[in-house]
Amino acid sequence: MKKTKQYVGLSLFAAVGLFLIAADHADAPAVTGNASDITDVYAFQGQDSNNLVFVVNSQGLLSPSATAMASFNENVLTEINIDNNNDNVEDLVIQAIKRGNKMYFFGPVAPGTAGTSSTIKTSAASGSVDISQYGQAPVIATNNGMKFFAGPRDDPFFFDLNQYKAILAGTATGFNNPGTDTFAGTNVLSTVIEVPKTALGTSSTVNVWVETKQKQ
Repeated sequence: MKKTKQYVGLSLFAAVGLFLIAADHADAPAVTGNASDITDVYAFQGQDSNNLVFVVNSQGLLSPSATAMASFNENVLTEINIDNNNDNVEDLVIQAIKRGNKMYFFGPVAPGTAGTSSTIKTSAASGSVDISQYGQAPVIATNNGMKFFAGPRDDPFFFDLNQYKAILAGTATGFNNPGTDTFAGTNVLSTVIEVPKTALGTSSTVNVWVETKQKQ
């Protein structure tokens, strides 16, 4: 009998129409600081204009010493949801999960069921990559026109938290130019997949959101 694994959504992050709409470096207590905690999601055209790149960053605010100890969790599935007909229901998913020292990817493929529960689409395996180690050269794998990466990266998000707090407190009227990057010197764990646009359907726009789901 074929075994399937059920997952329940823990953390959600959305990017609509390929535009980032939020940053979530401080999540709910159940997921803050662990492998389920999504900080940012990016979706953009690749250097090869025929491709789209999806980036899911998790475990934010890692110091250099913490980065060396941080790791992906084998019980946490990262699922990129893609809506290509603008009905806000996922038509395709890309799944990533760690096994040993590798990250394995599945899809893009139609989900078994839409919503917060998922099964790993083992019949739609698309590739794997060795997880890059902190302080070492990044490892990138390619397979069938796709590219894959998983490992630590510098946090690319810029935010001046102290100035933001001052604005909320009424002691400042706006942000400084340039501001002070609160996330400077901190890292995240990144999961990256580059996919041919032809694998995502024929629509000129897609809606994208990401969930981390824990094994139940």
